[in-house]
Amino acid sequence: MEVVLVMRPHTLLTTRALLALVVTVAGSGLVGVATAVPAAAATVPIEAETMVNTTGSAFPRASAGASGGAERVFWSNGTARQEVTAAGPFTGVTVRARGDRCGGSPVVEVRVDGTLVTRASVSGSTWTTYSAAGSWAAGKRAVTVAFVNDHRTGWCDRNLYVDVVSFTGLTTVTPPVDPVTAPPRPNPFLGSKGYVEPYTQARTAADARRSWDAGGAAALDRIAAAPQPVWFGDWNSADALAADVDRHVDAAVAQTALPVMVAYAIPFRDCGGYSAGGLSGPGAYSAWIDQLARGIGDRAVVVVLEPDSLNALDCLDATRRAERFAMLSAAVTRLSTNPRTAVYLDAGHSSWRPAEEVASSLRQAGVAGARGFAVNVSNFVDTPTSVAYGDRVSVALGGTSTFVVDTSRNGRGSNGEWCNPSGRALGPAWTTSTGSAKADALLWLKRPGESDGTCNGGPVAGQFWVEYAIGLAQRAP
Repeated sequence: MEVVLVMRPHTLLTTRALLALVVTVAGSGLVGVATAVPAAAATVPIEAETMVNTTGSAFPRASAGASGGAERVFWSNGTARQEVTAAGPFTGVTVRARGDRCGGSPVVEVRVDGTLVTRASVSGSTWTTYSAAGSWAAGKRAVTVAFVNDHRTGWCDRNLYVDVVSFTGLTTVTPPVDPVTAPPRPNPFLGSKGYVEPYTQARTAADARRSWDAGGAAALDRIAAAPQPVWFGDWNSADALAADVDRHVDAAVAQTALPVMVAYAIPFRDCGGYSAGGLSGPGAYSAWIDQLARGIGDRAVVVVLEPDSLNALDCLDATRRAERFAMLSAAVTRLSTNPRTAVYLDAGHSSWRPAEEVASSLRQAGVAGARGFAVNVSNFVDTPTSVAYGDRVSVALGGTSTFVVDTSRNGRGSNGEWCNPSGRALGPAWTTSTGSAKADALLWLKRPGESDGTCNGGPVAGQFWVEYAIGLAQRAP
């Protein structure tokens, strides 16, 4: 059985009473009302603080009144997960929790295998155990607990604290996944939406053209309306980086969105190419990554780590290659100290290096401690080919790693060029409908319209090129 708890960031709920619980038991048709029961040991208690987060904000903390001295705090749309298995039938579910009121009681939903089994209005600030009867067949079950009515004012904040979730009839509990040593963690993109920046170069360009070029403005609007990541690099000094990242994550959380960022500061970046640069050495890079992690804090984010760093190695001698692998591995470890940071190492694209060779580099770079890897970043290879390549890399890694695909400019596939090729188009934006169990999401990682470099008539790398952006959007399906 999987246990998933879903709450919204910055919402502390305390479930004293799972009151007025509407119970619909999966597979049984039973509808009833869950009532408060005296705290009592269920067949198998699952400590909420041991669960593995998936999306949103939920984190463990010490609590003197909680079982084992710890509880899990759930904020906006936070999600926690654990797998459990029963040899015999399930006969009920209990939750020990407490809740904060703010303009009314918080509401918690519990689902089994995706089917709603309880909906509770929660009030009170002391620990109370509430139960819902039901009947489920033996085996693994996915259980989700969701906070669904976040509310916050200048004076109060609805929030939830969960101590223990218990299921009658459980006989085996599978330990939660260790976020560093035993990935993959649950897909962070499931149930999440991407962050859409309100002010982008695409939006500014669209507004400037609206009065005289309606078609171009509409094309730019299409780019501006889609989720895109923020790239952080050596242009963000270590002194300012934590604050820059914090502001970005805060803005995404305000939209109840999952922030995605790209880290792009590795020393000797791009082998002297159009995007050459990076920090001065391993020490500077370690300090920079530490500030990136500090800016993230304990919030749910996705970090794509260092595009091209494992494929553009030809300019490095043996010593610097070893340093690069060590820097990336240390970065994965540091970022993953927050179990809700999903790290994806870059794996290039299908036309660059063979899957087995890339898998070897990923291992040396610490992919075992990451969520997985990223495919086709800033490139143009079509989605089916990219997904198939990602599947091959995953197989070469033993099938334990998942991946994401950059679809920002692959709507018409590749013409063999990598630097501002003509005739390209936007691809699909932000979806978990990937066609592969190992592909977590298709999303834009390169920001459409930003130049690859001074090639094919383009401006310097990273500069927004209005005409190219319009063409990408107008040619897209």
